Amino acid sequence: MAVLSTAPLQFIASIPPVTRTFTALTVVLSLLYYWLWWTSVENFSVPWLVLVPGSSLFYPWTFVTSAFVETTVVELIFTLITIPASLRYLERLWGAAETIKFVVVTIAVSNVIAFGLNWIEFFVLRSPLFLYGMWFHGQMALQIGVLVAFTQLIPEHQVQLFGVLKARVKTLPMSYLTVSTVMCLVGFPCPWIVIQFGWLVSWVWLRFYKKNTETLGGGPVYGDRSETFSLVSWFPPLVHKPITFLGNTVYGLATKFHLIPLSGSDVEAANYSQVPGGARAEAERRRAMALKALDQQVAGGRNTPPRGPATVASSSAPSASNTVNDETSLAKGTGTKPTEGQEQAV
Repeated sequence: MAVLSTAPLQFIASIPPVTRTFTALTVVLSLLYYWLWWTSVENFSVPWLVLVPGSSLFYPWTFVTSAFVETTVVELIFTLITIPASLRYLERLWGAAETIKFVVVTIAVSNVIAFGLNWIEFFVLRSPLFLYGMWFHGQMALQIGVLVAFTQLIPEHQVQLFGVLKARVKTLPMSYLTVSTVMCLVGFPCPWIVIQFGWLVSWVWLRFYKKNTETLGGGPVYGDRSETFSLVSWFPPLVHKPITFLGNTVYGLATKFHLIPLSGSDVEAANYSQVPGGARAEAERRRAMALKALDQQVAGGRNTPPRGPATVASSSAPSASNTVNDETSLAKGTGTKPTEGQEQAV
């Protein structure tokens, strides 16, 4: 009986602090919204809780806190199924500080873009609907943001959706983006359009600004400049040329005004100018990552009892040396990351 009473507490205590706090705020503010809606008489409005473009300048905190409000029970359930587990994975990998930065930037910047777009539409069309008829809320921007993060970390990982559909992680962001596009075209831009902004904001952050744990020459390493995470990698080959031209232009302007920290090899789609020593630094970084992964595998193998002659042979010194060389060649030659072929249920 004591075990049953303490098990939930132990599970909650095992959840990292940022994930635990984020989940609690989502539940509390969503329930508060439901209670206010249930007890309201008429003209229900909570501009201090959700993002209303016409009123948000007076409630600036809603650019972040509106994400904690899911206005329907279905949305709340879907969010609780997807976001806490995703943030738990990312927080254990990145740490609390980088996870908070990623969450706040993805949510806040996406809402700022949506806010600005609605004001532009109001000035053009002169319709108050864009200022007071659209309430932005929920975590759709963050949902696609974590999909972008998983595409960077485990692109070849296979997941099983709701026990029916199987897909690789790298295909999920654009699938969600397609759903967002369709919903916007049929007349539901709020809040579906924030998925578009969340995809772009999260990619820019992870590509150029996220501070990594590795250091080069005593300095920090920012972003992921690998070709497999480039902007054109999200699009079909038919549109690579215009996307590359647009990306090069924006990147050049941002670099000119020192808006992007220089780190590793500043290469985008093989056309961005490369900083001195960038290729070598990137190769060294990937070599260090490959060796670290190999050390973890070797350490795990030592803790596992041998299962037969094949296991003993694979742990011999010459084989380990060849594996190190192979991993180093892979990191320096191709610049690609090891992939995972496991299958998990979401």
